[in-house]
Amino acid sequence: MGNNEVSVEREIAAPMDEVWQALTDLESMPLVLSGVDAVEVLTPGPFGVGTRWRETRRMFGKSATEEMWVTACDTPERYVAEADNAGMHYVSEFRLTERAPGRTAVRMTFSAQPQAGGKLPLLTRLLSGLGARAVAKAIARDLADVAASVERRTA
Repeated sequence: MGNNEVSVEREIAAPMDEVWQALTDLESMPLVLSGVDAVEVLTPGPFGVGTRWRETRRMFGKSATEEMWVTACDTPERYVAEADNAGMHYVSEFRLTERAPGRTAVRMTFSAQPQAGGKLPLLTRLLSGLGARAVAKAIARDLADVAASVERRTA
């Protein structure tokens, strides 16, 4: 894990295709992820490279809206979403691996890098030291929410 990167992995008791569907169903995201208040899908069509959306979520007690877009997509194994805000470039990568029939490991990696001329905002400082634990906790909560949703449907 680099200075500006946090990774969290969770095993989910569900087939990979169902986990993928939960992770890429943008319109249902506010119903699945407790930290997400709203999602506005900006591009028509199926989820893939070029898909764009605005996501409003609560983090560190504040509400923030980010416009995100998919830059890589290997269905149903991996996707990468990126965002730019306040001089920072953010990358979120989801990797799915089948561990056993009906069991899927999901690894989410989040990184933040200053853009050319960008200053180091609070989130970047948070990703080193104690703040990395808070970011990891938020990612773990998202993955737990996905697991609860998918496992409830497959039970």
